[in-house]
Amino acid sequence: MNLKQLSKELNLSISTISKALRDSAEISIATKKKVQEKAKELNYHANPFASNLRNQKSNTIAVIIPAIANNFFSSAINGAESFAQEKDYHVLIYQTHEALEKEISVSKHLQNGRVDGIMISLSSETSDTSHLAALKDKGIPLVFFDRVAENIDAPKITVDDYESSYIGTEHLIKNGCTKIAFLSISNVLSISNNRKRGYLDALKAHNLIEDERYIVDCNYDETANKLKIKNLLTSANKPNGLFASVEELAISTYEICNEINLNIPLDLKIVSFSNLQTASLLNPSLTTITQPAYEIGREAASVLFKLIENKEIDPTSQNIELKSKLIIRDSSTAKTVNNIASTKKDLAQILLG
Repeated sequence: MNLKQLSKELNLSISTISKALRDSAEISIATKKKVQEKAKELNYHANPFASNLRNQKSNTIAVIIPAIANNFFSSAINGAESFAQEKDYHVLIYQTHEALEKEISVSKHLQNGRVDGIMISLSSETSDTSHLAALKDKGIPLVFFDRVAENIDAPKITVDDYESSYIGTEHLIKNGCTKIAFLSISNVLSISNNRKRGYLDALKAHNLIEDERYIVDCNYDETANKLKIKNLLTSANKPNGLFASVEELAISTYEICNEINLNIPLDLKIVSFSNLQTASLLNPSLTTITQPAYEIGREAASVLFKLIENKEIDPTSQNIELKSKLIIRDSSTAKTVNNIASTKKDLAQILLG
């Protein structure tokens, strides 16, 4: 609904309607009431980005993320802020706490022209993206990063989730794992589905059979996730390898292994997507697929400012994919009982001279 349509509905001039909505003294109380009631009925909202209002800038962008405590998102924010500061812009940060309802609320709040552009990474519950399409329809520059809405025509900055997952799974296979579990965080997010696809294709390429018992759908209920992981690791046919799609699930796995006396990597080898700075300090140190989070945030901000400044964007830059890196540590190395026994024997001989 726009002014032109509203004008047609009320059989009034656009100028009259515009003044009535601004509560102008030039318009009678009766006409203002009539216009305002009709606007509410038809869900009309003024577009602050239209016509001459387009030139009014807030010098602020918004970054909407699932959780700031996540190492990936905190690094991405740093990247976005560094670029925004170069443009003399402020950054407003909104957390959805992985809730679709919160994401919708924030989106509606930002429709009033509070910011000049928006960077967003979807919540794990987001399947319906109509609230985000509404932002774009209002002319608000929008860029997705990491967790993206495939059905909305807007720039998307992502990482090589499929390829990285394939490489991580293959690493476990090369280190002797034949029964590999996959811990997923969402059935609706593109990143989760791409990581799962990479895992399954790696199994297939190495002639390992897909087993639904090893694919565990988790969410952001830590207690429920730990119970699922514990049931998996205490089952009769428990896995000897595990791929965690996010670092939270890897940490939960460490805690469960400690609780049930399962040795990492002797009994279970683990690889996880993670930007955890303390991954090397865990016992054993965690093998990670580390994403270029800072660069993703900075690249997303760069593209967003091109939209804000009405610069022409090369179609090939609409979807940018950056590369992640597999960092091999102790949680996935091919240690065996014989290796450990030999090491102990060698140490004993050294000590005894």
